[in-house]
Amino acid sequence: MAQMLSKKKNPKILALFDIDGTLTIARGIITNEMKEFMASLRENISIGVVGGSDFPKQKEQLGENVINEYDYAFSENGLTAYKAGELIGQQSMAEKVGEDALKRLINWTLMYLAQIDIPIKRGTFIEFRKGMLNISPIGRNCSRAERNAFEEYDKIHKIRATMVQAMQKEFADLHLTFSIGGQISFDVFPDGWDKTFCLNFLPESDFEQIHFFGDKTYQGGNDFEIFESPRTIGHTVSSPEDTRAQCEALFMN
Repeated sequence: MAQMLSKKKNPKILALFDIDGTLTIARGIITNEMKEFMASLRENISIGVVGGSDFPKQKEQLGENVINEYDYAFSENGLTAYKAGELIGQQSMAEKVGEDALKRLINWTLMYLAQIDIPIKRGTFIEFRKGMLNISPIGRNCSRAERNAFEEYDKIHKIRATMVQAMQKEFADLHLTFSIGGQISFDVFPDGWDKTFCLNFLPESDFEQIHFFGDKTYQGGNDFEIFESPRTIGHTVSSPEDTRAQCEALFMN
């Protein structure tokens, strides 16, 4: 890793990127143009990705070779962590909270979702990941058109925000964080397992600056905590094109 970083112009500057809405459209695949830009950016500074989805989905979006194309690849907020192509950390929510608490969470969620009325429902309402639960009122099996329609419906009717409020009250004893991200779902994980978790793998002595780029940087969004962290310089982006423009201005001029 030290040899790899030494070849960069500014190896002690690290840029961390959210994925959906930052490097790709929501649940989309990175374009060839964006992939080439990230490779050129990596010649100037150190780069990494930190997403909420699990590692297989990260590979679907960014490519099978993601762990070698970025200096750091953090999936599930860093609960699965790669550095220079090698696994350096992995955490389990089931081990952290215990099976009884996990069953309680899942049973309550299924009952709640059965009682809400939204225009359509599809399938995969709960996705169990290594370090979190991902909960989707419409179901992750929805089409892109249905995903887009739910996002607009949710902006008006606050389906996810209302459910999060109910879960915060119901499970206050479990010390969980509820984080709305993407278009159709929200994540549930132990307190402290938000995207700032990945910073545990980035010693302060290794970097002079850590920049973070994300689109859900508002309070309640899944980029908020790392955006606000005293260890990062936060940048809000509106699209992959905006991410590229901001990076060009900051690191390539």
